[in-house]
Amino acid sequence: MPGPPAEIRETHSGIVVLVGDRAFKFKKPVDLGFLDFRTEAARRRVCWRELELNRRLAPDVYLDVATLAGSDGQVDEHVIVMRRMPEALRLSTMVRRGADVEGDLRQLARSIAEFHAGAERGPQIAAAGRAAALRHRWTDNLAETEKFLGTTMDTRLHQRIGELALGYIDGRALLLADRAARGMIVDGHGDLIAEDIFCLPDHPRVLDCLEFDDQLRFVDVLDDVAFLAMDLDYLGRPDLAEHFLDCYREFSGTDTATSLQHHYIAYRAFVRAKVSCIRAAQGVPTAAAEADGHARLALAHLEAGEVTLTLVGGAPGTGKSTLAAGLAEHFDAVLLRSDTIRQELVGTDPGDRYSDQSKMATYQELLGRARLALETGHSVIADATWAGAAVRELASEVARASRSRLIAIECTAPLDLSAARAQHRLEGGEDVSEAGTVIARQLATSRDPWPEASSIDTSTSAAKSLVAAGDLFPRRLRPHVVSTLPS
Repeated sequence: MPGPPAEIRETHSGIVVLVGDRAFKFKKPVDLGFLDFRTEAARRRVCWRELELNRRLAPDVYLDVATLAGSDGQVDEHVIVMRRMPEALRLSTMVRRGADVEGDLRQLARSIAEFHAGAERGPQIAAAGRAAALRHRWTDNLAETEKFLGTTMDTRLHQRIGELALGYIDGRALLLADRAARGMIVDGHGDLIAEDIFCLPDHPRVLDCLEFDDQLRFVDVLDDVAFLAMDLDYLGRPDLAEHFLDCYREFSGTDTATSLQHHYIAYRAFVRAKVSCIRAAQGVPTAAAEADGHARLALAHLEAGEVTLTLVGGAPGTGKSTLAAGLAEHFDAVLLRSDTIRQELVGTDPGDRYSDQSKMATYQELLGRARLALETGHSVIADATWAGAAVRELASEVARASRSRLIAIECTAPLDLSAARAQHRLEGGEDVSEAGTVIARQLATSRDPWPEASSIDTSTSAAKSLVAAGDLFPRRLRPHVVSTLPS
């Protein structure tokens, strides 16, 4: 029975010749800015490095490095000799044809988690996961794509990606430093895409790790797996991306803020956009569309991962606590409630909890907790009356300092309705709020104007109020969250 036909495959930096049961991989003598293979010595070095690194995950695929020499015995080229993988079992091929790959992805997640557990760590590697290093990687990629603006890549899209990516990093130094200190930065794979994964019956084979720059392979474990999650998302299967990440979290025992997951997926999408820009310049017909698609996917995840501080204010009885709780559930945000914090504060006289001094102490404690959550990548919903302009400005300063988006919502309802609600809640005794009719009416008439806030009418159903408030966010409400609220 004849074997598979001979083929030649080309990438931006290499050529692969497929003959029989072997694959022969050559490096192109090119300088792409982020890699330089122009000399024979550079290509020899990187071939041996690729063999060494990829044997960590696929030792039975990477066989040797051979040399090609002329009749005079002079070595002209080096080639990586590999076992040829079956095209039908390529993960990207299987996903495109709609094959059931959930079991393969689960097995792959286990393999990558085990690989990461034993991967090299150290001070130099850990430094690559801190804010300065991640920022440098982004700025390099942004700079390397500037020459394609106006042709292959949209200028405004490029600018917005840069603003969101760098803003996120600048506000999340604490999160990144903590992950570096906890050993989450490893000598990983660095280029985990569906095109280079083969789902063999015994276990998946992962090929073609990043070999030309160690610094680019020193990554957060979440960054490493985010590459494949991005690729699955780009292939139209965000469900498989989430399945893979869920399995990885299960096997690795690691977790983090959802915003960081979105950020790393965006970074990997932008890296692929850059590569597609290069391929477009090399004359590949489909590359320009792929560059645009990857860039837009990067922007979508940066927007989804934008860290927000949302102030949900209003007089007692306006329904702000119900709205705040619904928003926190939907957006997976930290919920901070002034009524709860007020009672937690040590030394606060129960009879004097609403003095100016006590109120300011409550707001300062709330905003201190909010800043810590924001800097570690968690969005915050802050439920308080937010009656005074001074405390709102303090909140604005926290948002600016943590490079977080500030959203202000003022809940409104007719005074008689809100006062009745407050009294009913007080008499029920099941809520931490201590405001009844008197306090509700007093606070409703002593609020500073709040022109920056979006007004939400909470006199209707909780579900309708939540939908209206959800429109202020870049992401939309999940239907199951809305359905759990009273109509």
